Amino acid sequence: MATLHFTATTTATPEQFVAGLTDFGPGRAELFENSADDELKVHSRGPTEADVTEGSSGIWERLHYDWSDPDRVVLNTTDSNTWSNKSSHTYTFNRLPEGMTVIDYVVVRDGKTFKGRLLGVVLGTVGKGRLKKAFDGAVKAIEARSNDAGKAGAV
Repeated sequence: MATLHFTATTTATPEQFVAGLTDFGPGRAELFENSADDELKVHSRGPTEADVTEGSSGIWERLHYDWSDPDRVVLNTTDSNTWSNKSSHTYTFNRLPEGMTVIDYVVVRDGKTFKGRLLGVVLGTVGKGRLKKAFDGAVKAIEARSNDAGKAGAV
């Protein structure tokens, strides 16, 4: 099992980041490179939770999203062709006084197949940089989208 921890500081508010994280519409791959639009299926969605299948490159997982806590979003794997239900993603937000937000992101990857176990080892070692790059890309994309929305509202 691989547990990876990443941190980023952004001008996006927790609400803006959650809005990006829970936007399951077309173009999701522009924010999250490991979520291809053609593999995205929303099974159900409520005000603070969703049941979504997403993935890319032949790896998919069904996730239960919970954003009922304004300072934390938890995604638990409920089904996957690669990852066990011990796998998860947790985003925790720390609001800074100057308007910035620190995002702590913890990824737990527990492979349920040979491929999953192998990927878990790779992610826990040499693949960590790839996940960090994807996380940083998502933070920058959500920040840019939030800044663009603010500019459009100011016109």
